[in-house]
Amino acid sequence: MYMKKQSRRSFIGKLAVAGAGTAAAGIGTAGLISCKPGVKSSDTPGGVFKRRYKLSLNAYSLNQPLRDGSMNLFDLLEFSSENGFDGVDLTGYYFPGYPEVPSDEYLYSVKKRAFQLGLFINGTGIKNDFTWSDRSKREEGKELIRNWVIVAEKLGAPSLRIFTGNLSKEEFSWEERAEWIAEDIRECAGFGKKHGVMMAVQNKNDFISDASHVDKMFKMINHDWAGLMLDMGSYRVPDPYAEMASNSKYAISWLIQEKIYINDQQTDPDYGRIRDMVRECGYQGFLQLETLGEGDPVVKIRTLFDKVNSVFNS
Repeated sequence: MYMKKQSRRSFIGKLAVAGAGTAAAGIGTAGLISCKPGVKSSDTPGGVFKRRYKLSLNAYSLNQPLRDGSMNLFDLLEFSSENGFDGVDLTGYYFPGYPEVPSDEYLYSVKKRAFQLGLFINGTGIKNDFTWSDRSKREEGKELIRNWVIVAEKLGAPSLRIFTGNLSKEEFSWEERAEWIAEDIRECAGFGKKHGVMMAVQNKNDFISDASHVDKMFKMINHDWAGLMLDMGSYRVPDPYAEMASNSKYAISWLIQEKIYINDQQTDPDYGRIRDMVRECGYQGFLQLETLGEGDPVVKIRTLFDKVNSVFNS
């Protein structure tokens, strides 16, 4: 009852006095004031609050063993735990029977094992395409999304990765196509909101192929349950760092990969620049690690983990 009688101003005032007291005692208030990366504080080294970034393994990194049956999702969970990951993104393709929805028994077994291993399931994902003018084709995609929103909800995953698409080669302008794509995604985001699952729209060098496309698309979607899965390897432009920085305000997930592209030329990323971007935009969520291409995926994942962890969390 006493708390209800206090005014908001007096309560905040008392917090400020308490903070001053801890500072006087030599404890400092940086942890209270700078609760987000990118929030400036004179009490923090370099003026930026330092936090440990949590790393998540995107299941696509183990695409080949998951496809050929030499590994399943339970093996992936064990691998992720043994190699220091905090979370996993369990792409829908690797659930038995995809695109059909798995049984509750299977979903809850996966959820239970992740919990036992101390892993957070930060997302799942499906493959859709909203570039078709045919409403019935797009409705199939929306139905797939609705089904997997329920899967995500049962797994306790707060996001579902989706695409804009790129299959349709029909003669429509970018703007015409963008109108119905944004409408479809906004509808899906509304459904996701009812189930506590955000739409994580990945820029996959498809219909949204550069920063200006991403910016236009999210202004059109205009829904707070839709955000960007920022795919650092899908900007095929002269300055991908500038494009990432421009789009970072929409990011609800960062997909961190081994390579980046300058135009169409593959090169090693400057993870320090990317770390600074992530801090500057105030992102606090998981960094999803994804390895692609040839080579032993186990070796590649461990190498990427060590690089990213040392840069972001040193």
